[in-house]
Amino acid sequence: MIILFRHDGQAQVIIVTGNFIVRDWSMCQAVWRSTLLPLLDPSCQLPGDLEPPRIGSGAKFKKDLLAYLRAYGPRKTGSLTTELDIYDFSSIRAALIGSVPGKQIIRSIDQDSETLWGWPALKHVLSRIKPTSADAKPHIVMQCSSVASVGEKWMEDTFLRALSSTDSTNIPESRQKPKLSLVFPTADEIRRSVDGYASGGSIHMKTQHAAQLKQLTYLRPMLCHWAGDQSSDRVPKVPLIRQALRRRAAPHIKTYIRFSDEEMTKIDWAVMTSANLSKQAWGEAATAGGGVRICSYEIGVVVWPGLCDEGGHAEMVPVFGKDMPVDEDEDRTEEEESEHGVDEETTDEEGGKGLREPKRKEQRRRKTKVGLRMPYDLPLVPYDPNEMPWCASTPCVEPDWMGRSWSGFGSS
Repeated sequence: MIILFRHDGQAQVIIVTGNFIVRDWSMCQAVWRSTLLPLLDPSCQLPGDLEPPRIGSGAKFKKDLLAYLRAYGPRKTGSLTTELDIYDFSSIRAALIGSVPGKQIIRSIDQDSETLWGWPALKHVLSRIKPTSADAKPHIVMQCSSVASVGEKWMEDTFLRALSSTDSTNIPESRQKPKLSLVFPTADEIRRSVDGYASGGSIHMKTQHAAQLKQLTYLRPMLCHWAGDQSSDRVPKVPLIRQALRRRAAPHIKTYIRFSDEEMTKIDWAVMTSANLSKQAWGEAATAGGGVRICSYEIGVVVWPGLCDEGGHAEMVPVFGKDMPVDEDEDRTEEEESEHGVDEETTDEEGGKGLREPKRKEQRRRKTKVGLRMPYDLPLVPYDPNEMPWCASTPCVEPDWMGRSWSGFGSS
């Protein structure tokens, strides 16, 4: 994370998925940038909060960010939090999801007013987000650079239960359980990446011991390719492959995205974070007393279409190879506009000219379209039964595009 204090008196929060080492920045990463934050107006400051800030608001984001920074201790971040506290976060529209080392008793805290960490924080935010559609089957895609040995029980009972949380009001039970996919590269995709096998030192899923192979058996139905272009016969037979233009950049990015439909044309929410798929990052399963232990510092954000229009007139769409969505209405012909409810000229009883608004226009309101830049192509390409995910500990004799073999991570 980067926090900028600018010469013009404004600040900015920048959250990234990469570490500050050279190798990480030849890989696929993601960046979330806040709006420019002005100094607080002293005349507008209240003596205290009248009620807990709303999830997704700038006030809640600021409260959680300051709590995250304070967790490092006053010697490391005391002056930073003091300086950041005087800035106005009201323009931010996102929820912050962080992890800090320690144990949090989730049963004993007010989850609306205090800051949660790890998977409890994720579950709390997602449970407040209403799905875009009550009729379509949702699809959650996990994508990360490291999958730890977490076990099926933790995945099913803790993490996936949190990830599948939603505001299910008026949603049929048959539509509440999402399809699940996990995007992770194979050795072939690492071999052909920009840095070849060197990229593989930052990407981990162990598949050597019995427990790891058991986990792989559980994950296999979810596994999908990062690039998906290893051979033409494996590419799905669809009219158009939506290309993210990131195939050759090995993935160090971490995203968790809920698509609202099987065609993956709309998005209910998206998480961009430093947290990989591990207990260390997201937290252990809750104990009988409600305690959740976390081992690492992580930070990320959740965004969803309702942040841009609370009236339900916004939609989030995947964008490929660019930052902004295409406005499909820009090139509409006159005939198409008439069909969609554009005013038609009429003549009244006295021969005067007027405008008649078709009924369809009265019911139609143009949606706010929010673009989310995708790191991988769609549709996803599932693994073949005999394909294996990249394992950095496994040697690879076949040379990469630079002529180098891989002796296994940690080998001399």
